[in-house]
Amino acid sequence: MKSIVVSLLMVAGLTSGIHAQERVRVGFMSPLTGPQAANGVDNRDGALLAIKELNNRGIKVKGKPVTFELDVNDDVADPKQGVQVAQMLADKKINFVLGPYNSGVTMPASRPFADANVVVFTVASNPKVTEQGQTNLFRIGASDNQLGGKMATYAAEDLKVKNVAIIDDRTAYGQGVAGEFGEQAKRLGVKVVANEFTTDKATDFSSILTKIRSTKPDAIFFGGYAPQGGLMLRQLRALGMNVPLLGGDGICSSETATLSQVSGDLNVYCTQGGSMLDKSDKGQKFAERYRQEYKRDPLTYAAAFYDGMNLLASAIEATQSTDPQAIITHVAKGKFAGVSGEYSYDDKHNLKSSAVTVYTLKGKEVVPLKSL
Repeated sequence: MKSIVVSLLMVAGLTSGIHAQERVRVGFMSPLTGPQAANGVDNRDGALLAIKELNNRGIKVKGKPVTFELDVNDDVADPKQGVQVAQMLADKKINFVLGPYNSGVTMPASRPFADANVVVFTVASNPKVTEQGQTNLFRIGASDNQLGGKMATYAAEDLKVKNVAIIDDRTAYGQGVAGEFGEQAKRLGVKVVANEFTTDKATDFSSILTKIRSTKPDAIFFGGYAPQGGLMLRQLRALGMNVPLLGGDGICSSETATLSQVSGDLNVYCTQGGSMLDKSDKGQKFAERYRQEYKRDPLTYAAAFYDGMNLLASAIEATQSTDPQAIITHVAKGKFAGVSGEYSYDDKHNLKSSAVTVYTLKGKEVVPLKSL
């Protein structure tokens, strides 16, 4: 198990007084290797950008300068590995964590965090994540209710879909977002003509797609991630099926386009939590700083992890405390204006309101279409 501590110290005149600083270690976990590594690296770099800016700006608690460090861990999108990482972070007395990324990792990993009262900020979207009664955990992204439901609304009202086939990858995320899509689609009068499933390790979808082709859907919804979504799109087009491929935030990535080997307009639509970055001053500035720092565009959740780190720092500054319970109480009752929107919470620690944006893929560009 790898654990890399990234320490970004304030640069202006702190070396002489380093022993007077308070060091706040923040755990991070996401898949940094394996098929979903691109998303994990994106998450990590969003958090690191926030830490760099915070340390350069300087925050004090009771007159003492605070230095933030990110303890970076690879959970490989695997639930067992996620539990091991979570226990290790708890054993190291790390009080704050950004992540996990996957719902299937978050649910089992949340137990050791709850036992140690570690404050967790996760983008995991399955509704069950926040139905476990764990007061230490906050969702910093949209839930499947919002991602799947609003994709169904867009499909019915904007794409005029009448018949749809649904595939999920059997992960907690995939089943959750596909289930919410299907329920909302039915409420809007869209007929679900097929329900199929695969795995998050699969590479061949030809038999499923051939079976679906006979049902003549107007669109296919895939609940899963880009590594499967991209290959599915390639095989879909090879079978002569040019219907739209729909999905949640798991396929809202340039990786989907790259793996599909389809150029131009891919006829893919996906939902992602947050408002369109290019429609707000904060969003534009974040994207510019991210590109300057990493020489690439942010992917799905860099902005959310950036916001999560700033939400934590804001709570520490407001309470003048690094005590986990003080932070939990403040975040639960407070409001924070981030790059992706406003962070204020209901009693289950879901966001009270989360804008959801519909995107399409043109070439390798993820292009925003409409915020719902």
